[in-house]
Amino acid sequence: MNNKIIEFLYPKESKSLLEDVFPIPTKNNLPDWFKKLKTDFEKKTIKSCVPFLETLTSGYILKMPQDFYIKHNFLNKENKLDSIFRCSYHDFDYAYLLDKGLNLNTSHPQIHSPLQLGEECPYHQKNKNLPFYKILNPFIIKTPPGYSCLFTSPLNNNDDRFEIISGIVNTDTFPSNINFPIIINGYKYPNLETTIKRGTPYVQIIPFKRDNWKLNMVENKPSNFLENRLKILKHLWNTYRNCYWNKTKWN
Repeated sequence: MNNKIIEFLYPKESKSLLEDVFPIPTKNNLPDWFKKLKTDFEKKTIKSCVPFLETLTSGYILKMPQDFYIKHNFLNKENKLDSIFRCSYHDFDYAYLLDKGLNLNTSHPQIHSPLQLGEECPYHQKNKNLPFYKILNPFIIKTPPGYSCLFTSPLNNNDDRFEIISGIVNTDTFPSNINFPIIINGYKYPNLETTIKRGTPYVQIIPFKRDNWKLNMVENKPSNFLENRLKILKHLWNTYRNCYWNKTKWN
């Protein structure tokens, strides 16, 4: 199988500023609790579940390009609920980087009004009806012709303080940076004051080939069902891993 190439473009002169937040394969971001988990025939755990493992290893991870200070859902001087997001206390630092062609936040991040999602959207409620702030991604992402990317919070491994609003982009044709509005987890943190540190994993990127699809409902013949069940029951365990799974390599 030929390896497909996904490219992350950045300005040459800014390499030293970005090297420590270069994207990584998702497999290099396994959670500690999963790495410590043991599994065997006597005590079978989720570590032997290949579908779960694939969520932790598929695609690539974007890291926070800079510190992001958050104070969310507090009463301001006018006695109104408010939020503060700060990316830098020195405007000129990031203005300089912007001049170099980078797409980084200044001290005044981009925002989306809650009205853009409508009052009935659960994201609107989860974010405590406050603005959605946007993380600016310094990399332009390029995939081969016919391939798009799913952008989502790290699957089964996301930061419990926030998540991104997931999206799909035709990264084979889109020529610019893709940025990510975030939602504060107001269900767990009604009032939150924290700093999301530079280097924190926050987006999982899964490239996929675009195809047209059509749904078709088909009755399963009893003989086929029995044959398939018997095939699965022939093995003690790890039947899916050993008989049905084709491993994908992400480097």
